[in-house]
Parts: sequence; structure tokens; C-alpha cells
Amino acid sequence: SSGINAEYGEQEKQKIRAFYEKKEKNAELQKKIQMSNLHNQARLKLLKQREDHLQVVVEKTTNKLKGQVVDITKYRDMLQGLITQGLCQLLEPKVTVQCRQMDLQLVEGVLDAAKKQYSALSNLDVAVTIDQTNFLPSDITGGVRLVAKEGRMVVVNTLEARLEQIIKQKIPDVRTMLYGDNPNRRFFD
Repeated sequence: SSGINAEYGEQEKQKIRAFYEKKEKNAELQKKIQMSNLHNQARLKLLKQREDHLQVVVEKTTNKLKGQVVDITKYRDMLQGLITQGLCQLLEPKVTVQCRQMDLQLVEGVLDAAKKQYSALSNLDVAVTIDQTNFLPSDITGGVRLVAKEGRMVVVNTLEARLEQIIKQKIPDVRTMLYGDNPNRRFFD
């Protein structure tokens, strides 16, 4: 009977050891999980700070564009280019151009040159009218909006839209300039 008791006692000791080993492993696992969570929180906080800093850089660039006094000759050439580009994107025979009310005379002044440039590039003719009732908001920096097929086809070529497009294309480069290469990066948009 003492052999059975000793065997039974040994089994109980093994159960107790297994119980505490399991508890110890669970405690280690919980500690690892907690450390991983803290690491992730710190990483996310850093990414958020970087993203906020990037937004500040973008806002400063946008405000710099808006705050600049526009050189009228450059702006006139830019409007012509924006209209020509919009016509090339639409490739429609009838197009309406919208602009800010303050840009109406400039747009009227470059419209023929833009149409000629478009015809030379596309070998197509286009009838362009300037919308004199629906102007773009006066608080935008400038540019044009081209509309065809009764509003079903639209090209927004405002300076804000173009800046946004450039920002989207250049954000990865700006990130790399500010923070260096990220070996973990898989997407570059």
C-alpha cells in the first residue's frame, strides 16, 4: 500500500508541476503579447506623428500656392495649357469651359489659341463655349473645369485639383525624403 501511495504522490507532484509550468508559460505568453501590443502602439503613434507632419508640409505647400501673387502672363499661359489638356482628355466635339468670374477675360483671351493647339495635336475640331452663368468659386486659386455631354463628362483642371494630383504622386518621395527608406514598406502609393 505504501508503493501505491508513493506512486499516487508522484502523480500528484507531476500534475502540480504541469499545472505550474502551464501557468508559467501562460504568464510568459501574456507578457509577450503585452510587449507586442506596446510595441505596436508605439509604432502606430510614430506613424500617426509622421502622417500629421506630412499633412502640415502639404498644407504649407497649398497655402504657399494660394498666397502667391500670380504672374498674369504665366497664369494666362497656364490657363491655355489647362484648357488644351482638358480638351485632349475629353476628345469631344462640343465642350463648355467654366472658370472663376475674375478669370473670364483671360479665358476668353486664350480660348482660340487653346482650340488651335488642340486641333494641331488631335486633328479634330472642337466647338468651345464659356459658361457665363455657372462660375467656379472665387475662393479657389484658379484654373478651369471642362464639361461635355451635358455634364456626363467632366475634367477638373483647377490648380487645387492639379496640386492634389501632384501630392498623391509625390507623397512616397516626400516620405522618403523626410524619414528615409522604410525596409518594411510594401506599397508605394
